[in-house]
Amino acid sequence: MRTAKAERVDVQAALEQLPGWSRAPGEREAIARSYRFGDFNAAWGWMSRVALLAEALDHHPEWFNVYNRVEVLLTTHDADGVTERDLRMARFMDAAAEGRAT
Repeated sequence: MRTAKAERVDVQAALEQLPGWSRAPGEREAIARSYRFGDFNAAWGWMSRVALLAEALDHHPEWFNVYNRVEVLLTTHDADGVTERDLRMARFMDAAAEGRAT
């Protein structure tokens, strides 16, 4: 069963609710954030936790990891922009980075 196409949200309004996030550079409509952790294990553990939600939502981030740093870009490809799924993922990432995700 195919789900309805996700509706895009206003990126600027969304960013006002997401401290630390910014509009991604380039022409794509996307949001981005950089996270820094204590070490590689902490970064990898955070990525593993986020990966579980990504699989459950069938919505996967674009990310890049070097040692304790993780660069994240969120966009919904089939909507050609940012949707509620990206905002949900961003909020979860922030909560997980702060140790308060459930």
